[in-house]
Amino acid sequence: MAFCEEDRLELTSVGVDIGSSTSLLVFSRLELEREDGRYVPVNRTILCQSDILVTPYVDDRTIDGNILGRFIDHQYEVAGLRRESIDTGAVILTGLALLRHNARAIGDLFAREAGRFVAVSAGDNLEATMAAYGSGAVTLSAEGHHTVMNVDIGGGTTKMAVCSKGEISDVAAMDIGARLIAWDGDGVIIRLEEAGRRIGKAVGLDLNVGQRIGTSELTSIATHMVERLFEAICLAPPTSGGGQELMRTPPLSYAGPVNALTFSGGVSEFIYDRQVNQFGDLGPLLAEEIKAKIAGMGIPVLQPASGIRATVIGASQYTVQVSGNTIFLCPPDVVPVRNIPVVTPDFILGEFEIDPIAIEESVKRALNRFGLPSGESPVALAFRWEGSATYSRIRGLCSGIVKGMETIVIGGNPLILVNDGDVGGLLGIHLKEDMQLPNPVISIDGISLRAFDYIDIGSLIASSCAVPVVIKSLIFPGSPKRPPTG
Repeated sequence: MAFCEEDRLELTSVGVDIGSSTSLLVFSRLELEREDGRYVPVNRTILCQSDILVTPYVDDRTIDGNILGRFIDHQYEVAGLRRESIDTGAVILTGLALLRHNARAIGDLFAREAGRFVAVSAGDNLEATMAAYGSGAVTLSAEGHHTVMNVDIGGGTTKMAVCSKGEISDVAAMDIGARLIAWDGDGVIIRLEEAGRRIGKAVGLDLNVGQRIGTSELTSIATHMVERLFEAICLAPPTSGGGQELMRTPPLSYAGPVNALTFSGGVSEFIYDRQVNQFGDLGPLLAEEIKAKIAGMGIPVLQPASGIRATVIGASQYTVQVSGNTIFLCPPDVVPVRNIPVVTPDFILGEFEIDPIAIEESVKRALNRFGLPSGESPVALAFRWEGSATYSRIRGLCSGIVKGMETIVIGGNPLILVNDGDVGGLLGIHLKEDMQLPNPVISIDGISLRAFDYIDIGSLIASSCAVPVVIKSLIFPGSPKRPPTG
């Protein structure tokens, strides 16, 4: 740790984004100040941005860990930093990097940082959310009090997020990307994803690796992609099902006005004229088609805080809180737990009776928004407690939570609840004694968390009947300092 005083903390951090098409790092320095029992970020300085590596492959689906490892080591050297001097960080895996054998190989590259790094497997919805925060679209929607849509166009997929009043209300993803088709200097196809093959057929082309492809054919492919994209984001009338054939997720349900657009991802570098080099892919063609579409629509295109690096998590910060003493652990040795992602449903508790169906739906929305509905691993559900702790209200809340987290429960994971009040013990007792929940239960209180936090919960402090909680908050470029939300 570089520097520490009683009320101020400095951390050196690294964000690593390993995706199907590109891989990159960002080194940052975080300044934090103590506020209401926890450290909050007050400044974030980028120390070094790495080169952008075209993700190397041994074969069509296996990332070359040796080349990737040498690239990462070299970027540390360029930044003038040693691994042991890094206090914290985040490793983001997307696309083919999520495959089991790739994830294992990549995990080996960061084994020495175990416990200091947050590892995030970013599915489509979570990646869309990260890109919207990283691009600054969420912040822009809060500042301008209007709806901003962020469109993140990468090598393999495009992610869309509708942002309004500093919140994300809708996300979706499509099989549209610059490197669905890639070619060499002679125009010979050297990479062809299945989605690229399907798009080729849609415009009358039978594409195969090893064949030559011309500019007119590539332009027709890019035009088709952009037409489907603008149909999907509801900025153009549908001509072929609204891009449904390319959707990776349910389509956007938002039907209101969009006041402005931001773009992020690799293709955004061409849209904002920050990149002129050619990489043997569809990036420049997609950008030209998008700019031509927007020119006739009159919708403002705002400058993002970050483009190709939007989904690189700038840093993860360590903050420590200590829970209240009205907590519940069953069995007692269920802790410690580490690197648990936090979801923050939009509960409206107030003083009214709690509707378990509304709670269930809110939990499911939150899990889906952050790409965590499968139940394969534990999730911490954080919320702000309001109102009286009557039996009927506790019962309504617990019933809704258990139904909303059904996949988590069926998977045998502990049920982890975190609130900022003093009802942790009551919730835990109701879950185990009244509802006879067979899963381990961790219900702690006196803790404020945000979306994108990851937490470690330590062992019980015998003298105080409390537990220490280490909070690792994902920090995005342009993120405003704001109070925690439940």
